[in-house]
Amino acid sequence: MIPVIDKDQIEEVRSRADIVQIISGILPLKKSGKDYKACCPFHEEKTPSFYVVPSKGFYKCFGCGEHGDVFSFLQRAQGLEFIEAVKQVAQSVGIEIREDKRSPEEVNPFSHLYQANAFALQYFGDALWDDKLGLQARGYLESRKISKEMCDRYSLGFAPNNWTGLREAAMDHGISDATLLEAGLLSRSDKRDDPYDRFRGRITFAIESVGGKIVGFGGRLLDLQGQRGAKYLNSPETPIYQKGSVLYGLGLAKNAIRKDDLALVVEGYLDVISLAQNGFENVVAVLGTGFTKEQAELLGRYTKKTCLLFDSDNAGLKAAFRSADVLLASGVHPSIGSLPKGMDPDGVVHKEGRDALATYIDGSVDVLDRKLQMLNERDHFSDIEKTRMAIDRLLPTIRAAQDIALQDIYVSKVAKQTGVKRETLESELAKVDPDLPRTLLKTPIQKSSERSRFSYAMGPEKELLCLLVKDEGMVERVGERLGPNDFIDSNHRAIFELLINKVDFVEILARLDAMANLIFQEILADPREFTESVGERIFKDVVNRMLSDQMQKKMDKIDEMIRNNNDDDRLTELLIEKTKLGQERRELGLDWSAVARKTFK
Repeated sequence: MIPVIDKDQIEEVRSRADIVQIISGILPLKKSGKDYKACCPFHEEKTPSFYVVPSKGFYKCFGCGEHGDVFSFLQRAQGLEFIEAVKQVAQSVGIEIREDKRSPEEVNPFSHLYQANAFALQYFGDALWDDKLGLQARGYLESRKISKEMCDRYSLGFAPNNWTGLREAAMDHGISDATLLEAGLLSRSDKRDDPYDRFRGRITFAIESVGGKIVGFGGRLLDLQGQRGAKYLNSPETPIYQKGSVLYGLGLAKNAIRKDDLALVVEGYLDVISLAQNGFENVVAVLGTGFTKEQAELLGRYTKKTCLLFDSDNAGLKAAFRSADVLLASGVHPSIGSLPKGMDPDGVVHKEGRDALATYIDGSVDVLDRKLQMLNERDHFSDIEKTRMAIDRLLPTIRAAQDIALQDIYVSKVAKQTGVKRETLESELAKVDPDLPRTLLKTPIQKSSERSRFSYAMGPEKELLCLLVKDEGMVERVGERLGPNDFIDSNHRAIFELLINKVDFVEILARLDAMANLIFQEILADPREFTESVGERIFKDVVNRMLSDQMQKKMDKIDEMIRNNNDDDRLTELLIEKTKLGQERRELGLDWSAVARKTFK
């Protein structure tokens, strides 16, 4: 039996892979604008015609025509089977592949649900384009200026206003009521003995996984005679559909999001389709009132920048701010687009045109800046009580930021606006926010001297190496306080040793082994710019932390020697040495209370 890897997991590996890093580990690449080029490895040539396009995740040789993605390159260059190529890339990005040698049906116990949804998709599509059945539904879509091309692209359909239409059609094809109920396509009621179609008299929107599988549906009510119900109705949560882990339209938008390095996030199905039809293909929608941690992490595979284009009413703004904090906590930087009062993105495109919406997107501002604007407009900095309330509204956003540089900027802005000292704000940040969703609290929030330890985008050692690459003047200062052996990670140790020996970056890449090479390339590709104050904070915090950890190891070793020593003179020497180390560790300025208790116990 041929091994099987789930399609969604293959897509996850592909989305996380850095095609430039992987190909450059086999073939030397030279930057050419936004792309990279080299002499093609698949045919002889002297002038480079082999290009790697990271924004689209593919390569192409204009000499021999060879092209493909990261998997096909490894298959061609190293003679790997497809599954072997997926495994190799997965290992490089830290994903564990769940491989199974059973049949696809055996591997996926929910294949019957996907099959039921596929049948429903066909049923709804046929109804939409039926001359009589779909007449009113097509009229509605035409009134919303949705073209047939977009209907086909987003798999729009129509659920006839019939209580058992889908059920009967499915029964004729051998799909049981039990399966339709489990898939959320049928409902039950105390008023009826038999189950009935969940979607009736509605335009249907197919909800797909990133890999293209239909996991559920949304339905928009048409104004049909005798029809009642909520304007929008979605599939219930099922074994294959949890609305908090899916983004509508992401499967179609992912390549455009990578290319533009930006995701436009809207609230509704029709907003997505309307924007895509008008050239904004990097658009997705949340399937609820705001982002979940799972959705933010999913979007973060494709970009670290988002623009939230929610409705401009109070509910929309609240949803945007809640979503922004969740995105920040997942390492994605959100901006807020301010639309005209009472309008949604679809309305802007239709009433003001594509260029108008582009202007609103270009004019979007950082979430904290938008909060400050609104608080200023509402006169929240006019007296002490209002300022105190304003700070309480700003703190969750500052606290959510995982990027240490961004958080530093936020603190500076709020301190300047409110007149509150940085130290006071940092003390407030150290307190646990009772309103912060528990999913965002990965570790208890600690006092400011300790909190920065957990806020590095790359981890402390790697963050320090990133600082040294961006500010070579720091190399000598760090070298005066740390040596290679102070680095726990062997790859970081190798990179640091080459940096303090003033080896140039190209030579460093040539000397490092494969794993350290990938890590150093990631450091070189980091787009952040550190201000002088942020650089100083990283230098002081990480160096002191690493020295402190080394001292603690020495103290632990002395503890062991004390336990195994019966010589009073030697015991005195060890206690003096331990006390001295404790004093040195204390002078680093870290929280020392636990160490003190351990030292003098």
